[in-house]
Amino acid sequence: MVETTKVVIVEDEPLFREVLQRTLDDEPGLEVVATTDSGEQAISIAKEVKPDVILMDIELKGEIDGIEAALQIKKERPQIGIVILSVHGDRRYVTILPLEDTKGWGYLLKQTVPDLATVVRAIEGTKSGMLVLDPSIVKSLRPREGSTLAGLTPRQQEVLELMSQGYNNAAIAKRLGLSEKSVETYINIIYQALGLSGEQEIHARVKATLIFLRDTRSHQ
Repeated sequence: MVETTKVVIVEDEPLFREVLQRTLDDEPGLEVVATTDSGEQAISIAKEVKPDVILMDIELKGEIDGIEAALQIKKERPQIGIVILSVHGDRRYVTILPLEDTKGWGYLLKQTVPDLATVVRAIEGTKSGMLVLDPSIVKSLRPREGSTLAGLTPRQQEVLELMSQGYNNAAIAKRLGLSEKSVETYINIIYQALGLSGEQEIHARVKATLIFLRDTRSHQ
């Protein structure tokens, strides 16, 4: 029997919230257990229903915005995955989150939400403790000159970009037309280049994504 992932939606636009709820409820393995438009209520709901993942809008009703609510929830229940929903595509908004302190963060742009596969990938990734970035943010970033990232080959950079979007090895292999064994080899080389050899897999993926954020700049 497949384990159901319990999801809470925190979003202040009623129509957007309703469409998202209906869409996710139709997805096998996902169950929306609560919705709200308030940061305060989100904190209470997290305590009561103990969800696996929360989709959290930044702009909310009430005194507490989505970022503050997310930080409070993470402080009390760090195992909950939180996917921030934002209209801001600038990497600066991603880096305001304490990504190095707790696992299981995602950052998706609202315009990406209609792409269900991306949302599901972010939910599954953050539930597993990974750091998942919006595809369009990843594509807008380029390695800084002289950085560790700049030393990777184009193919290695491509694999790292897909890792940063929450793709697992099988999905990366499918996207790039490679065998899973080849993807594993690429990832091991990337870890070696980034000084992450010997790290646990999820931890290494999170650190690799953090290095990706650190060693890139926006490309207009």
